[in-house]
Amino acid sequence: MINYLIKFNWGRDEFKLGNISIKLSNIDMLVNKSLTILGILILMYISIKIGNYLIKNFVERQIKSNTRLSLHSQRAKTLGEVLKSVLKYAVYFIGIASIISTLFSKMLFTFASMGGLAVGFGAQSLVKDLINGFFILFEDQFGVGDHITVGTFSGIVESIGIRTTIIKDFTGDLHSIPNGAIIEVTNHSRGNIRFLVDVDIAYEENIDDAISIIKEICYDFEQNNEDVAEPIEVLGVNALNDSSVTIRVVGKSKPLKQWEMERELRRLIKLRLDEEGIEIPYPKTQLVNSNTNIGKEDL
Repeated sequence: MINYLIKFNWGRDEFKLGNISIKLSNIDMLVNKSLTILGILILMYISIKIGNYLIKNFVERQIKSNTRLSLHSQRAKTLGEVLKSVLKYAVYFIGIASIISTLFSKMLFTFASMGGLAVGFGAQSLVKDLINGFFILFEDQFGVGDHITVGTFSGIVESIGIRTTIIKDFTGDLHSIPNGAIIEVTNHSRGNIRFLVDVDIAYEENIDDAISIIKEICYDFEQNNEDVAEPIEVLGVNALNDSSVTIRVVGKSKPLKQWEMERELRRLIKLRLDEEGIEIPYPKTQLVNSNTNIGKEDL
């Protein structure tokens, strides 16, 4: 049975598997190509691992270095992410091209030209992403760790690749944005950021006393908090509401610290106003009984 299924013909350098005739030279070529492709894949993997390791060491040296020519830590991280992206795409391109060349070494020039033309039309958006990615890097529009807004997306830049930028919003979602789609970007991390606190007090309270107390709180807050970048200003009465007077407080903090500053300053102002007996108004319901003044003779 086995002799019927598999027959060797050494004179013709082939064997038959049932009705299928296979040349030994084709098997040898298949094995050689498989080993070549396997070697290319292993080389691609090793190249990316070694490249990423070298880039990581370069970025760490730049961050720790204090020399005049060293890069800023944020700039170094951004450059590291871009270099990793360039390395990955370069290795993938060379590796895939080598595999295709190995598999189709006898491809006709006509078919190769048609394939290259098709890839060229399909790669227009890719080229746009690459060019815009380089402009983002060299113009230093934003970096890793910056708080930015791109279109409808707002969050922290997780990584900048040669093709895409990844933003993590404040709910934890990751947004991958092609660099070619980044037309307008707002960077909230370049310079000090304003924070604002409005304090409402009752009309019955003394406005000047309340403002004086809030100024004392703000001064102490400045002295004990290194994230406050500029002196806090108590602007005064900002609005006269139906049941309260609004006193506005503004200041500037380091990037991404403005929300923390607002929360902590509100807490301190509330505690101090409670100590001073200054009322912060809140909705109240007063019930009046119109029958309380009826004389006994009417009963």
